[in-house]
Amino acid sequence: MNKFALLCPGQGAQFADMFTLAEQHKQAVSFVKDVLSQAVQQHTLADALSSPDLLFDNRYAQPLIVATTLANWLALRDNLPTPDLVAGYSVGEISAHAVSGSMDVQAALQLATTRAALMQACVHEPQRMLAVSGIAIIDVQEFAASHDLHVAIITADNKAIIAGLADKISAAIPEIAKLPGHDVTHTEIAVHIASHTPLMLTAAPGFAQALNDIPLHESDTPVLAGINAEKVTEPATIRSSLLAQLTQTIHWHACMDALAENGISHALELGPGSALSKMLQARHPQIACRSIADFRSLEGVVHWVQRQSEN
Repeated sequence: MNKFALLCPGQGAQFADMFTLAEQHKQAVSFVKDVLSQAVQQHTLADALSSPDLLFDNRYAQPLIVATTLANWLALRDNLPTPDLVAGYSVGEISAHAVSGSMDVQAALQLATTRAALMQACVHEPQRMLAVSGIAIIDVQEFAASHDLHVAIITADNKAIIAGLADKISAAIPEIAKLPGHDVTHTEIAVHIASHTPLMLTAAPGFAQALNDIPLHESDTPVLAGINAEKVTEPATIRSSLLAQLTQTIHWHACMDALAENGISHALELGPGSALSKMLQARHPQIACRSIADFRSLEGVVHWVQRQSEN
């Protein structure tokens, strides 16, 4: 039996026209219109969408990513099979719970907005995130600790994202090439906040309250928790896993392995971007993976999923 999964991305792949595909669907158009009229501080999300600076500002990026993912879901859900699993990367874990049905889409959007504001309030000095590859994770962990940095996300056995204060990242960069490994590289991430590290600890009480304030329901569709790749369906565990990932390492490599171990045959990334589908395809090539970013129409997405379900 073919099994289907949905992937919900985090920050990094924002672009001005990222609602275009969803706007082919009437219900999604109404949702997008409402979303873009919402204000965050002195700007609306529509302002942020048309401003390169605001588009990658954490306070706007998080709600925009969640809004795009959920707009795409609203546009597609009536024509897609019920997913067997959903996985969300970073703030995408909030999107994943809305896709699973455990929370309302508007609640998810508000939660993402609150999360972004609370995390931004933790930035008293500039922060950075840096992807490193070609280095064993144990060596990355030791290197990060020795430079007062943190491993924010693990994406493969030799790939991770480290995060911390910007000046400490800058000081560490010249040393990365000296680490043992093969084809060692580093790449700046377009996220200017040390997500999933102890630098976000002061955001935790406010986010815990925000989680307690929204209604949650037990879902028949499990979501993989980013911190440990365990299946989450119950409100208490949803709250605890979303709270924990604010300050703890995301084990995305383990989430991808869990998709394979649960017999997922095909997966669709709800966008924007295609980073998650590419990572999953590279790690588990037996899983057919696409992103809606690969298609020009909603019909094309639906037809691809249908073909995979019939194989």
